[in-house]
Amino acid sequence: MHTVLPSDIESIERATVAAVAPERLDECPGWLLPMDSGTVGRARSAVPLHHAAQPLELLDAIVQAYRAAGYPPTLRLPEAPAYAPWHQALQAQALQAQALQAQGWQRRQPTWTQVGTVQALLDLPGNGAEVRLDVQPNAAWMAMYLGAGLDPVDGASRARALARAQGLRYASVQRAGETVACGAASYSQGWLGVHGMRTAAAQRGQGLAACVLRAMAQEARQRGIERVFLQVDQHNAPALALYRRAGLAAAWGYAYWRLLA
Repeated sequence: MHTVLPSDIESIERATVAAVAPERLDECPGWLLPMDSGTVGRARSAVPLHHAAQPLELLDAIVQAYRAAGYPPTLRLPEAPAYAPWHQALQAQALQAQALQAQGWQRRQPTWTQVGTVQALLDLPGNGAEVRLDVQPNAAWMAMYLGAGLDPVDGASRARALARAQGLRYASVQRAGETVACGAASYSQGWLGVHGMRTAAAQRGQGLAACVLRAMAQEARQRGIERVFLQVDQHNAPALALYRRAGLAAAWGYAYWRLLA
């Protein structure tokens, strides 16, 4: 686990929600309440800005806010908070899970929030592939991002979220007129945020993702940004291996909680 400051947690969560661009964003004390009718979990789940706070203190108010706006209540809750001693974090997590399950909530999709340095991305070896950074996603970028293996409904939802986001840069490696690797970079709250990394199946193992990360990092360095974060599914072994080589390490885990009743 990588230790971050309490202020880092708020800046990362605000940068995350800005990048996924929900249809609606509300706030209550210590929480962001993004609301969206699509499938992007981070765009439709309430998230605390401070792990030290009691995470369920405002649960009833959050549920009411989502229902009043016509959205299903969903939480994105930290597990093993970044700056709490490990044994205390595990105890708090167990108590929280018991309380939520007793009230009809279901835990899904454990994910890591990882952090690292821009310099480590710049130091990644690559194969010299040219990477474009565009201010808008072109058709070739979208074809890669929404390509084989991605559910079309989920893809359409993610495309709408991208269209609402402001200030993203769309990185791509192109060969024979097709995008074979891509990613989206956000630059806000003092962080480079890495999103939407994809590599065509036939092109994997060639260092293209590393080239994409380096291009994002070069832009971050030009903007005076020296830190990077991303979120990755805890079961995505290939992505975790890449990010480990890039010097990224887990700052905290989180999972989604959905109210079944």
